[in-house]
Amino acid sequence: MTQSALAIELLAPELTGDARELLEQLGAPEALPTLSLAASALTLDAVRDETTLRRFLVGYREQVLLPVELPAILAAHGQACRGELRELVALDRALGADARLREFRAASAAVGRRQLSKLRPLRDQRLVQRYLLAVENAEAHGWHTLVFGVFLAQYSLPLRQGLLLYAHRTLGGFLDSAGATLRLPVTACDEIFTEAAAPVAGAVNGLLASQMPTMTVAK
Repeated sequence: MTQSALAIELLAPELTGDARELLEQLGAPEALPTLSLAASALTLDAVRDETTLRRFLVGYREQVLLPVELPAILAAHGQACRGELRELVALDRALGADARLREFRAASAAVGRRQLSKLRPLRDQRLVQRYLLAVENAEAHGWHTLVFGVFLAQYSLPLRQGLLLYAHRTLGGFLDSAGATLRLPVTACDEIFTEAAAPVAGAVNGLLASQMPTMTVAK
């Protein structure tokens, strides 16, 4: 079992069907822009070798993952818990105006909308239904990061583990894409991933600590 698959088992071993598919979608090629588009959006060198791949992953981590995506997931989780649809839609639109996410929008929205539609059967969850309606009416984009935050709240999944899972699977998705193209050996890919992911746990802990004491997070 891969590390990513194991992480899903630790986060939510009981989930099946559409709910599990959303977790497995994280870091999949269809949820990410191409490396060339992402590098261009972040004004980074094109990924052409191991050195530029390492720079790209650090750039993505420092420009998008840690300052934008993880806080967005956390915010969406809190808004879903509190039933704050207006705030969720406002956050959705704010992400759409962020230049750093320019090349991430199409892939993210495609996955987010598809997964949000699969939450349609949760008819007793008013926020889910109203957010889905806002997306269908083009009042919101349906970013997959926000859908993931809502998902964590709806299924009462551990927030810290969810944030770590998102970060690791997304970094791993970019790495898998580049590793196949560059034909990097497995040992090199493992080393690159360890290096790229090293600051994530501390960043997640700091992000959650900044929300205390207004929330309690299971460790």
